Amino acid sequence: MRTIALEEHCAPPGFINGTGRAFLQNAARPRERLTKLLEQIGDVGEKRIAEMDAAGVDMQVLSLNAPGAEPLDEAEAIPLAREANDFIADAVKKYPARFAGLATVPTAAPEKAAKELERAVRQQGMKGLQICGHHQGRYLDDKFFWPILEQADALGVPIYLHPTPPPQAVIDAYYGRFSPELTFVFSAPGWGWHIETGVHMMRIILGGVFDRFPKLQFIVGHMGEALPFMQSRADIMNQQITKLQKPVSSYLKENVHYTFAGFNYTPTFLDLFLQVGVDRIMFSADHPYGSMAAARKFLDELPVSAADREKIAHTNAERLLGL
Repeated sequence: MRTIALEEHCAPPGFINGTGRAFLQNAARPRERLTKLLEQIGDVGEKRIAEMDAAGVDMQVLSLNAPGAEPLDEAEAIPLAREANDFIADAVKKYPARFAGLATVPTAAPEKAAKELERAVRQQGMKGLQICGHHQGRYLDDKFFWPILEQADALGVPIYLHPTPPPQAVIDAYYGRFSPELTFVFSAPGWGWHIETGVHMMRIILGGVFDRFPKLQFIVGHMGEALPFMQSRADIMNQQITKLQKPVSSYLKENVHYTFAGFNYTPTFLDLFLQVGVDRIMFSADHPYGSMAAARKFLDELPVSAADREKIAHTNAERLLGL
């Protein structure tokens, strides 16, 4: 059975030694893991492929490690996006059967981001783009960013909405007054950035993005960032209130796809499966933060039919990304 993993991270040297360094140092828990993490993030060659072979992963869709270009101003974001895209494109060119790529764009400059996305897709063969959450407290429902969405729609490529830490004011209000260690984990991988991503996706829906771009597709990880569990309740915001063309839950079923991304939890999967259906669920491991071997074992043991397992493992990704 072919397996395509969709939320698999990497980074070029400029990110590792520059704008991404502080994030990577925080993400390395325990601290002793930092050296190994930096090695894995920077490797898009034989060592990574050997790990994939050992775990039974046939292809990774590579993307720039969080926080991506989103926290940066235009002057820093533009060169980082180009470096990241060139880095991934080189890996795909060298190992086309093992890697595909998602583009990074300078969200601080939407018109330039749209041009970079076009370059990445048309010239480098990228299969979509990744956006790591808000840009300095501004979300994708803001029409300021719609040139990026318009370009993705025109190119027919999906947007992977990856978590990022909430704005600092939210961290202080919701997650503060604990130890620095606990505040980080509570506000990020333990709770906060999943809820943050779910809120962002809801803003995209309520902001009318899919009424303006009805064919546009998003991907969210971590079994849906709590969205599937809440989708029926969200319909309390009815069309009389939202002024949207459809119920909120319809957009979550028609414009959003979902990956594992380290959430190897059967009850959570079953909720996602029942809420959105198998055709919108895709495999991922969240390498190097999640274990590829554990993700593959989880996939193999899912309580689904063989046909559904094939869809989750590769067919859905092939269809969405044109692989």
